[in-house]
Amino acid sequence: MNKLTDFNDMAKLSGLEAVKLAIDAVKPVEQKNDPAGFDSSPADNGGNTNAPAWPVPQPLTAKIEAEPYPIDALPDTIRATVEEVRAFVQAPVAMVATSAIAALSLSIQAHFDVQRAEMLHSPVGLFTAIIADSGERKSTCDGFFTQALRDYETAQAETAKPFIKDYNADLAIWEAKRNGVKDKIRQLAKEKKPTNGLESDLRDLEHSKPEEPRVPRILYGDITPEELAFKLAMKWPSGGVISAEAGIVFGSHGMSGDSVMRNLARLNTLWDGGDLAIDRRTSESFVVRGARLTVALQVQAATLLAFFEKSGALARGTGFLARFLIAWPESTQGNRPFTEAPEHWPSLAVFNRRVTELLNQDVPIDDNGSLTPLMLTLTPDAKKLWVEFHDAIESELAGGGELYDVRDVAAKSADNATRLAALLHVFEGGQGAVSADAFDRASRIAIWHLSESRRFFGELALPAEMADAARLDKWLLEHCRREHTHCVARRYAQRHGTIRDGARLDVAITELVSLDRIQLHKDGKQLSIWLNPALMVIGGEP
Repeated sequence: MNKLTDFNDMAKLSGLEAVKLAIDAVKPVEQKNDPAGFDSSPADNGGNTNAPAWPVPQPLTAKIEAEPYPIDALPDTIRATVEEVRAFVQAPVAMVATSAIAALSLSIQAHFDVQRAEMLHSPVGLFTAIIADSGERKSTCDGFFTQALRDYETAQAETAKPFIKDYNADLAIWEAKRNGVKDKIRQLAKEKKPTNGLESDLRDLEHSKPEEPRVPRILYGDITPEELAFKLAMKWPSGGVISAEAGIVFGSHGMSGDSVMRNLARLNTLWDGGDLAIDRRTSESFVVRGARLTVALQVQAATLLAFFEKSGALARGTGFLARFLIAWPESTQGNRPFTEAPEHWPSLAVFNRRVTELLNQDVPIDDNGSLTPLMLTLTPDAKKLWVEFHDAIESELAGGGELYDVRDVAAKSADNATRLAALLHVFEGGQGAVSADAFDRASRIAIWHLSESRRFFGELALPAEMADAARLDKWLLEHCRREHTHCVARRYAQRHGTIRDGARLDVAITELVSLDRIQLHKDGKQLSIWLNPALMVIGGEP
């Protein structure tokens, strides 16, 4: 794929029908002879001259077929490693590839940022989410690709041991001096004697407090967003939350109640690379500056949906999930016969050596402990591809566009593609600006993840207005079958249905009218909702 001028071609989504949402207000149809009550005779298009004509009802959600992961878009070194690991682990290829990409993100994010256009730049760290059940072997996949990261942590901790011992000794000496001066000040104050000289000594001591050595800690699992922010601010400014049990994140205490919006905003800020102030009541407040974060999670669909229920519209409304590269691969469980581990892993060895090389480069940290990454740019050809990619995505975000239902995710896609392009470019040893080849490869992967987001959010995680429409649709189906009717008064639906708020009910009605599942009719001042007769079959679809 050389150019990204057509969204359907670049996304390989031709023939897939997106959800058609209404963009105009419903205009009630004058039908003076239509019954308005919920117990009226059904419209049957036969014999009753007032019965409305019905088109075929459209589904509430678009059924989007899964596309194969574009493994050929990965550079040779990464692709060979993914294939080598997958042959043994027998996990979905998307899961293996995403684990590899997360390792790239964590090993490179401290060293580089990327600029895609004037005044548009970002970190290169990625957020990824694999939606899969337990037992899909994500922990095993992560284990292969994070080995070099763990070895780096271990080596850095070992190297730091003598410095930590020196620091502990220096701190003990400093605390003894400080306590001694404070005791003398306290004693002289009791005796009402001057303490000016000792006060000056105490000020000097406060300025000479030993600083704890910064020892790289880059891998985290079970950690709250606030504690993660503290580690990035006070310990090491680059880190990654890599977890095969993302229920720890989405189901944690920090993601419930009043704290959920605050913590989602914190994670958003860390993805953006912005400054983050943490105000504490019972301990010292702090500010995160110049930190970089990778997040790579596996989460069960049920856990994620429970999180949606708990957080309301915040997960989508705050843009939190829009930042993730989502994968929802088909399970391989039941098709994984025992395989002996190979004696040698040549491709993985090459991969891990490169990760180690990247990690061992000097990390650009200023005197305040903030990262100062080198800014990468795009070559003119890569910039041209990025503009085409951006504009192709943008053209599908409006009402009726293929990406309208995932416009929050799609709006971040060009950013994520640029981040991934930078990672591929650096990992492959590219010099200078990010190449067009790297962006072309990254854009194909980013589009695949966007297609996965459409599948997941289209089939399971509906936006608020569509969720209301689905609830109304279900209630209407159940009511009309039970009462042997095709219609119900709007007022009755509001009083006895699942949506009591009038404005929300009108939006839900608009959605269902646009999908030809219902019609809204008016008899004087009375509004009634007519159900498409084709939906009266068991199952709710024609």
